[in-house]
Amino acid sequence: MLETTADTGLKPESSQDGGSKETVVQTSFDEYVQLQQRIFRSALFVSALAVAITLIFFDLKVSISLLVGALSGLLYLRLLARSIGKLGKTSKSVGKIQLVIPVVLVVVVSKFPQLELIPALLGFLLYKPSLILQVILES
Repeated sequence: MLETTADTGLKPESSQDGGSKETVVQTSFDEYVQLQQRIFRSALFVSALAVAITLIFFDLKVSISLLVGALSGLLYLRLLARSIGKLGKTSKSVGKIQLVIPVVLVVVVSKFPQLELIPALLGFLLYKPSLILQVILES
């Protein structure tokens, strides 16, 4: 009788420890998802602003090149975030599939004479200011 009471006394403690760890992990994951969404929204905003400014000051060819680059940068950012999200669950290293995006961008821009390389590459890098913006806002 005493042994069963001791066993049942241990079970709630171990489930409480496991529950609190799961709560902390879930809270951390929720914060990570919110950070991901803020970064993606700010990258989208910075990209839209840059394309609008480019439309005002440059011709359509440069604006479309910047837009193509910005969209590929957003895709790169999304694939990178997905790869990092899987880091603790299913894999032990970050996937390399997102590294194909800049290569495909350069190939696509070189194949279409309507696009220019430099604005497309600058558009691709537009996700970087959003990362810097998030660091500044959170500090």
